[in-house]
Amino acid sequence: MQYTLQNHKLKIAIKKTGAELCSIESVKNNTQFMWDASPAIWANHAPNLFPIIGALKDDTYIFEGETYSLPKHGFLRGNTDFEVDEHTETSLTLKLRYNDALLKIYPFKFEFYMTYKLTDNRLDIIHTVKNLDDKTMYFSLGGHPAFKCPVFEDEQYDDYVLEFEHPENSETHLINTTNGLISNKTNPIFNNTNTLPLTHDLFNDDALIFKDLKSKKVSLKSKKYGNILTVSYPDFDYLGIWAKPTGNYVCIEPWLGIADNNNTDQDFKTKEGILRLDSKETFMAGYWVEVDGRVLG
Repeated sequence: MQYTLQNHKLKIAIKKTGAELCSIESVKNNTQFMWDASPAIWANHAPNLFPIIGALKDDTYIFEGETYSLPKHGFLRGNTDFEVDEHTETSLTLKLRYNDALLKIYPFKFEFYMTYKLTDNRLDIIHTVKNLDDKTMYFSLGGHPAFKCPVFEDEQYDDYVLEFEHPENSETHLINTTNGLISNKTNPIFNNTNTLPLTHDLFNDDALIFKDLKSKKVSLKSKKYGNILTVSYPDFDYLGIWAKPTGNYVCIEPWLGIADNNNTDQDFKTKEGILRLDSKETFMAGYWVEVDGRVLG
């Protein structure tokens, strides 16, 4: 099942399963800006990540002496238990509530909401977490949207760059490709520049992972057509950039949290990037995607 949002500029589709964004399309010229989730390459559009980002060491974590298991990126991807909380012509909120099965792998009583709100040429994507429990809750969350690249048929992948808000000097934190964990090694990516040319080879060693970017927005730009879209992520501390080396897309991933380090002790309370939410409190974090008006027709 899918839900749609539409205004005079954009038409959006969201799957009930995983509350996953699966289409951003121009109303006027039908240009599609999301990856098509080709199963032969990467069968996802924009998974929502909760309550972890990336991989855990041995797929497990320890909370108050007990050991639990979670898959990479958590349990939202493919989850069929989302329910509609609110749906209007231009906004949708889907809700997931804890259940007995989830408590066995994540020992917190919670409600998780994904809200999509369409305004003009902008889509807001808002995560809301409510701690229903009597104890402090620990979690990470983030987005994994895959944008079509190239967008137009007369372009190549390397006709595209990512342009950041500010000049950067950040390094990427390398992933151990055998277990998906963050190593202590880094590679320089920026040298006081704000552009990152896209090539398929860029992702031969998995995602680029940044912990200290000054920028809170990044634009996907075409050498032929100019600015395509901009992702703004003021609420997020980490950013991942990723694609399968054979995929004609690029994921721009705002994260609150990060995969385990090789040297982790697996204690969930002290995991890098973990968030704490007191009993009966609510947490919200959002990012937005703004499609440039010139490519909408």
